[in-house]
Amino acid sequence: MTGCFAALSEARPHRNTQNSRAITGYISTHVERRTCNQRPTSPSNTLYLSHHSVQATKMYAYLLLAAVAVFFVFTFVLHPLYAYLSDPKHLRRYPNFHPLSGITNIPFMVEATRGFRSKALREQHKKCPVIRIGPNSLSYGTGRAIKDIYGHGSGCIKGELYEVLAGTHFHITDVIDKYEHQRKRKAVSAAFALKNMENWEYKVADKTERFIRACDKACTPPLKKEMTRPNPEDLTFDYRSYTNFFSIDAIADIALSEHLHLLDKGTDIVQAERMDGSKFQVNFRDCLHGTARAQSIIVWASQWFKFNKWFTRLVSPEFRRLWKLNDGWEALVYNRATERLKRYQNGEKLSDIFQAFMEDRDGNPRGLEWGEIVAEVSILMNAGSDTTGIAMCNVMYWLLKHPDCMTRLREEVDAVLDADEVVAPYDKVKHLPYLRACLDETLRISPSTSFGLPRRTPAEGAYILGDFIPGDTTVAISAYVAHRDEEIFPDPDKFIPDRWLGEKGKDLQPFFIAFSAGARGCIGRNISYLEQTVLLASVVHRYEFALPHPDWEQTWLEALNAMPGKMPLKVWRRDLSNREV
Repeated sequence: MTGCFAALSEARPHRNTQNSRAITGYISTHVERRTCNQRPTSPSNTLYLSHHSVQATKMYAYLLLAAVAVFFVFTFVLHPLYAYLSDPKHLRRYPNFHPLSGITNIPFMVEATRGFRSKALREQHKKCPVIRIGPNSLSYGTGRAIKDIYGHGSGCIKGELYEVLAGTHFHITDVIDKYEHQRKRKAVSAAFALKNMENWEYKVADKTERFIRACDKACTPPLKKEMTRPNPEDLTFDYRSYTNFFSIDAIADIALSEHLHLLDKGTDIVQAERMDGSKFQVNFRDCLHGTARAQSIIVWASQWFKFNKWFTRLVSPEFRRLWKLNDGWEALVYNRATERLKRYQNGEKLSDIFQAFMEDRDGNPRGLEWGEIVAEVSILMNAGSDTTGIAMCNVMYWLLKHPDCMTRLREEVDAVLDADEVVAPYDKVKHLPYLRACLDETLRISPSTSFGLPRRTPAEGAYILGDFIPGDTTVAISAYVAHRDEEIFPDPDKFIPDRWLGEKGKDLQPFFIAFSAGARGCIGRNISYLEQTVLLASVVHRYEFALPHPDWEQTWLEALNAMPGKMPLKVWRRDLSNREV
């Protein structure tokens, strides 16, 4: 059809030419008039419209900012202030940690950034047994409150802090539901039982032997008697790092039958794995401690945890670094869980805690979800390595600061070990009273977990130290504070292992919460004592150690745990006659 119209046009090019011109002129005239009537946009009109658009945008922005301001003022000022003044739970009867603690958790969070919150808390508890540390939180400063908060008969349960720190699945430590916790604990209780320590002793002995190899390499000539401080170049052994390498290697073997060889390599670099399967290298301790540091600061405001995590990552370079380390921690846990699950699925029957989680005693699968497996691996590698490594470092520090205690311990150990024994057999040293007293006194004066583990009072409320505390109130006792209760532990700032000997030591046990207490006490307590006992007996029997100088002081950085800094030591072999290497 288009071709026909074109042909007709070409065949009659001049037909009705005048009419066409007339029509064309008429249309052009009317188009021009219509265009004029529409008042074409001039530069001034464009500016006029642009100005109004900007004004409208500004108006909406101001309204949004006003709404945000109203929200923040109501949420963070008016509502907390009203709750404080109305005081429905009667918590104003307790003195505040900070003048603003009755209104906001921020002062307690800020104190965490200073490095040792429990020490500041202890100073205040010298004046008051109960302190309000947040709008809905109380801290207790006496060990006599332990039974009411953590004891077997207590109705207090774990609360929001554990919920927000949990991932998609709860592990045995952060699970809140009582019956779910019983299920998990029952599944692995045999693996942690005292009677089954021989199942793990050979793994601990192997790590002790590797630790000793590292010590042998670092040995220097004996310190001359007239010298009070070693030469700086002789401080060749960082005891803090190597005790942590020991505890990481040990729990990786005990829990997962994995050999990380950190003691052999002298480094904590391990493999991590992202969800997409890509792998990379991370520093185990940096990832773990960075995670703990970031979490411990913001977790006290549990209801704002996710927002605070996002906000701190957005605005703070330091928090960005810490949260990146948290990503590394999750990736290294994912890799540990993935690799161990592959071995399980390939039919390997291994003697470790992972096997106990996966199957009952009859070999029947427990049917755990993948998320739960990852969660359990995470807590095993976290709590199973960090607290024990801290305790091992701390006990050596306190013994070196008290040479008389070290001498007494050596005499006790030497009496049961042969001169040529390199690794102390657990059966020979597990009942040595002074050795155990040194371990317990270290855990008292420098508890690995110093942070007050929070509990929530039941809905009906609870009596603590004879006072009624309304329901859904957070209560806690810092082990660092409770272990310095002068009524229970005289001279609390002095290292006195003798306080744990005999009947008086038994009387102190109810007030000892280095492993928490009650039904939620640390399930890995026996394994921790196994590792500490064998390593300490072995090294004090074989070596002499010296601090940089007699007045040298250890420092600690508190997150959820109180992490000691580097501890460079001079190490040399003891002069034991008839000793065979």
